Amino acid sequence: MNRSTITQVENRSIDYVPEGERHARLRSQGPFWFLGNFHFFTISIGFVGPAMGLSAAWTALAGTLGIMFGTIFMAFHGSQGPHMGLPQMIQSRAQFGYRGVILALLATLFVFVGFNVVNVTLIMQGLKSVFGFDPTIVAIVSVVLGALLSIYGHDLMHKVFSWTLMATLPLYAIVTAALIFGTSPAMAVPAESMPGFNWIAFFTQFAIAAGYNISYAPYVSDYSRYLPRHTCPKKLIATIFVGASLSGAWMIGLGAWLAQQLHASDALASLNQVGNILLPGFGNVVVIISVLGFLPIISLNTYSAMLTVLTGVDSVRRIRPTRRHRIIAIATISMVLLGCTLSIRSDGIALLHTFLLLLLYFLVPWTAVNLVDYFFVRKGRYAIAHFFTPRGIYGAWQMRGIAAYLIGFVAMVPFFYIVDSGENQEIFVGYFARKLEGVDIAWLVGLVVAGVVYLLLARSLDLRAEEEVIRTVERNGHDFRGRLP
Repeated sequence: MNRSTITQVENRSIDYVPEGERHARLRSQGPFWFLGNFHFFTISIGFVGPAMGLSAAWTALAGTLGIMFGTIFMAFHGSQGPHMGLPQMIQSRAQFGYRGVILALLATLFVFVGFNVVNVTLIMQGLKSVFGFDPTIVAIVSVVLGALLSIYGHDLMHKVFSWTLMATLPLYAIVTAALIFGTSPAMAVPAESMPGFNWIAFFTQFAIAAGYNISYAPYVSDYSRYLPRHTCPKKLIATIFVGASLSGAWMIGLGAWLAQQLHASDALASLNQVGNILLPGFGNVVVIISVLGFLPIISLNTYSAMLTVLTGVDSVRRIRPTRRHRIIAIATISMVLLGCTLSIRSDGIALLHTFLLLLLYFLVPWTAVNLVDYFFVRKGRYAIAHFFTPRGIYGAWQMRGIAAYLIGFVAMVPFFYIVDSGENQEIFVGYFARKLEGVDIAWLVGLVVAGVVYLLLARSLDLRAEEEVIRTVERNGHDFRGRLP
């Protein structure tokens, strides 16, 4: 990755990345996904358990197990990037069809925009609490900077992630060391009021942490598709898994401790408190660097939302993606994001809790269908050119994938457990969720049902005929604008 590519606006979007342009390196994936979880948003996830009466230790354990579980799916999706050289949602046309993929696109667009609504809300609340900054101005600046970085695209984003990791890692290490060695403002919590253990809180914390990293599934290969095709899948999976799991477990554990000992409900405010106890003014430095280091995460979601929007537009009306299309899509997404953020007046942590559960419900059936197809049905064998036309072997509509997604989603509904933790009010509690007294296993039901249904329906696929087409494409070449050999 040379200096000239970093400062240029990326030319690719939803189109195939030829081998000659695969300039990324495997070693960049670990730090990239480490930083993906290494910020105050993840710290906020550690507040959920203590708010429900779960001790910091049990919260850290549930969060770590959940993060590791979710990262398994994320990492396996990441291995598809170098093999196929395509954004994740273009690949989903094999399971849902050229036009049918719009169903999955709606779910993933909800994830990308929703994540950024929560991201910007947390920044607004944190900077208002610490510095008294005007939330509207904070929102505008955050969205604009995130949009600019996502316009420049893949190379600059990877570089900025490296820079921010170098800036934030020492600060979070100092704060963590202060907590471990007792130089922090720990409060004396009476033994009778100490949080303990309960299954509802444990499984809720597990599900939220799992959903957090499963949420990377629709776009992890967006950032691995510039790796050479010969990249070892096992090494890539391991690299992504280690990077995303370590930082996620660290930050959730840190958040759990801050919630239990300091009754923290705002990650930035609590980091400011701990930092200023160590050294007057140091807390302000931690907050400023934390926010600056978090802005690339906003660009991460905006960039993948752009790929999703362009895929959706292309599925309805064929386009030849250009830089102009990318910029228009990013500008539109950013305006929608800003409007949603300024119109929603909600507690950031309560919004986070509800949103992470909802995105888990929407994503689980999709990730099950996509991974089952890639690893068990078609086993990585695809005709790349046929992703770009409704006349190819994947067709306009693939009812197997659509049916499996819908059946998996419907199967989850009786297990839904959605509550507004800020108002302590039920939003929707399914029949079986009530019988289980709030233990949320809806995501597990959706994962199994969607995956099994798709595996059964895929038995009717004529894979031999597909293989003949794939060999013809590989032998004769292909035009990635959809003209087939």
